[in-house]
Amino acid sequence: MDKRQQIIEVATQLFSEHGFEKTPVSTICEKAEISKGLVFHHFKNKNELLREVFIYISQIIEEADKGDEDAVESDHALELMINSIFDAMTVAEHRKIYQFNFSVMVHPTTRAIVVDLIDERYQGLQASTEAIFHASGYSNAAVVTKMFIAEIDGIAMNYLLNDDFPIEEIRQEFIKKYC
Repeated sequence: MDKRQQIIEVATQLFSEHGFEKTPVSTICEKAEISKGLVFHHFKNKNELLREVFIYISQIIEEADKGDEDAVESDHALELMINSIFDAMTVAEHRKIYQFNFSVMVHPTTRAIVVDLIDERYQGLQASTEAIFHASGYSNAAVVTKMFIAEIDGIAMNYLLNDDFPIEEIRQEFIKKYC
């Protein structure tokens, strides 16, 4: 792994555990066993590092959620997509990353730093999900997709913040609702 990627991965871990504002660059350097100069060689400031961490988190989310790609062609497209989403959000080792992802998106300071990346990710999610709803015969696929994404965000937030959240029961009800 190259040093740039190492910095991103260590920053992701530390930001996820302690938050963006409470993680000084010096802590990242210490954990990664690198100098501050090397961090600032790769990233002009901490905000740019946050942007790269957000991109990295987005890649993790997309990788975990890859089951959607072939879903449009299936007779069970909605169920495959729902299962893929729930499977991705319940990967135990990604829990802190998903929690940090939500934190970045709702905290005004961090959101302002990555708002264009949030919008880009949302547009892609909207388009791919809308294609599945459209192929499944929904007449107002764009609106249904917005509702669906909002519901998934609410479910994910509750699951990530509550250890006793009944995620599997919610999954089954969600499948019944949309399929």
